[in-house]
Amino acid sequence: MTADDALSTSEQETLLCVVKHMIPPSPAYDVPGAADPDIFADILRSVGRDAPALRQSLAEITRRAGGQLAMLPSEEQARLLMEFRTDRSDLAGIVEAVTVRCYYRDDRVMHSIGMETRPPFPIGFAVRQGDWSLLDPVRERGKIYRDAD
Repeated sequence: MTADDALSTSEQETLLCVVKHMIPPSPAYDVPGAADPDIFADILRSVGRDAPALRQSLAEITRRAGGQLAMLPSEEQARLLMEFRTDRSDLAGIVEAVTVRCYYRDDRVMHSIGMETRPPFPIGFAVRQGDWSLLDPVRERGKIYRDAD
């Protein structure tokens, strides 16, 4: 993230509050929540091209909260965020995408879901073979595109 893309302190506080509700920690599975300092720092570093849409999402959440989301009681925050997700799924999707991209690349989270804590390249991951006959209708349909010149 460049300095121009960096979220303001207020935007960071709102985002932190949102991700706390999105993915809370789970002691039962021994995994951190999305508000974990390492994961949240990764989120802030990784906003990139989503910065304008994320800013718009956070501004809408702040507007709905009548100021700072973090100042509301937890139950009110949860209600407001559910309404936001229902009413503005386009903007909520940006917040969700930015958050889960970073959450699921954290080693602790990967380990908890049984994944090796390594990048997929160059080794890759084993994928269970499925029923290839499901593609027969597609093959039988024939070509539905034109060849490039």
